[in-house]
Amino acid sequence: MTAHKVLLLVLDGISDRPCAVLGGLTPLQAAHTPVLDSLANEGACGIMDIISPGIRPGSDTAHLSLLGYPPEKYYTGRGPLEAEGTGIHMEPGMIGFRCNYATIDKNGRVTDRRAGRIHSTDALSQAIQENVDLSGLGVTFTFSSGAGHRAALAFRGEGLGCGVSSNDPKIDGVPPLTFRSLRNTAGDEKTACALNEFVRQSTEILMEHPMNLQRIQSGLPPANVVLIRGAGEMGHFEPFEQKYGLKGSVISAATLITGIGMVVGLSHVPVSGATGSADTNLDGKIKAVFNEFRTKDFVLLNIKGADEAGHDGLAVRKKDFIERIDASLAPIRDLEDCLVVICADHSTPCSIKDHSADPVPLVIRGDGVRVDDVSAFDELSCAKGSLHRINGGSLMPIILDLINRTHKYGA
Repeated sequence: MTAHKVLLLVLDGISDRPCAVLGGLTPLQAAHTPVLDSLANEGACGIMDIISPGIRPGSDTAHLSLLGYPPEKYYTGRGPLEAEGTGIHMEPGMIGFRCNYATIDKNGRVTDRRAGRIHSTDALSQAIQENVDLSGLGVTFTFSSGAGHRAALAFRGEGLGCGVSSNDPKIDGVPPLTFRSLRNTAGDEKTACALNEFVRQSTEILMEHPMNLQRIQSGLPPANVVLIRGAGEMGHFEPFEQKYGLKGSVISAATLITGIGMVVGLSHVPVSGATGSADTNLDGKIKAVFNEFRTKDFVLLNIKGADEAGHDGLAVRKKDFIERIDASLAPIRDLEDCLVVICADHSTPCSIKDHSADPVPLVIRGDGVRVDDVSAFDELSCAKGSLHRINGGSLMPIILDLINRTHKYGA
């Protein structure tokens, strides 16, 4: 038998390094994961360098690599992908940016880069969209809220460049930075000027917005400034269905992952209650997978909450969320005619609160797979598997071969 459908389940940032609070185990090793372990026991396991050994992947470059779009060829910056994921239709030549709502004090210093992890910023984004005017600079824009404190911005206009700096100081206690050209070209100078004006006008609007005045009264940090980074020019992506002969969907609460899926031609499937955090609707995501396989051949499912715990340095919370993930995955054992591929997009060790270059665990389970002796899904157990150590760019060719959709090299 040969499977004809593929579930690519990316457990965002799930892999880690030994944590003292967990007795020297990683959160994945410490967690009780009978479902993931059973899938490992029934599949072929290995570990994977998403880009190459020693390279710390971003979530953007990682997912491009996993989907078989080499980031060195396709990646221009996170902004266009984030913008697409928020619902901004990015056309070639447009300049995209990723944004955070943040808080500044009366002296203009950043006090919270995520504005208290604010949710539901649509009213703020609408006010910015309706009242900021960049027409004097020959620039039109679209600004849209993403998940939580995140948002995205896209510029359209003649002679724009994407070689600009960020206004995000990356730390609290200092003012936002001034945008500047990184390449001293006329296009980059125009974009930097437009960004500085966008922030000036939008900050005035946010300072007086009723939603922020109410947050101040309630003792919450106001979302009164926009931090902007990740500039990139929208490029061309070969459609996924044309590239692989597979019709697919993306299920993700993270606007970045949604955007990546959409720019390569995967259909976005919204799930009520999916947040990208520990409170996400996992059962709803799994139900959506089954529904998509009625008409689709390929589903990319991203589950992000473990990554958030890693960035916050909370090993116990990460372990607990991994156990929640595991319980929710029980139904996928019943998927028929389907190759189940489970991996992370990068490691997010609690010890460094950021992505690392540590390889991630991988299991491929389904018809035609040569089952090995691995019986647990974690960083060290999977390293003993028959897939050995591969790179992310090899994953789609391996998948295509297992579902008999690859072509012979040579006569």
